[in-house]
Amino acid sequence: QVQLVESGGGLVQPGGSLRLSCAASGSTSSINAMGWYRQAPGKERELVAGITRRGTTNYVHSVKGRFTISRDNAKNTVYLQMNSLKPEDTALYYCNANQGPFLPGGSWGQGTQVTVSS
Repeated sequence: QVQLVESGGGLVQPGGSLRLSCAASGSTSSINAMGWYRQAPGKERELVAGITRRGTTNYVHSVKGRFTISRDNAKNTVYLQMNSLKPEDTALYYCNANQGPFLPGGSWGQGTQVTVSS
């Protein structure tokens, strides 16, 4: 079993930056894909970015060129660097992990709120 704990959310002005972190514990050797989902009020949860253990990444079109996902396998941690934030990026961001190369997996964090507002 894998436990995920996110951190790094907050309130930021449009055009600003935030860095989210997600630390995994438990059966971490079984993790392959990790990633970030988000859910805004009244909207479905969507995959923002994912990364495999080998470093293959994918992004939703709306964040390409602004967000960067990375991971430190030695620390069992995945990061999401978010630049040029827009009000439409406001959402609850969730970390997710899977034993396979694709998301979603069965392990979810509790979520961290990102609010982009002036």
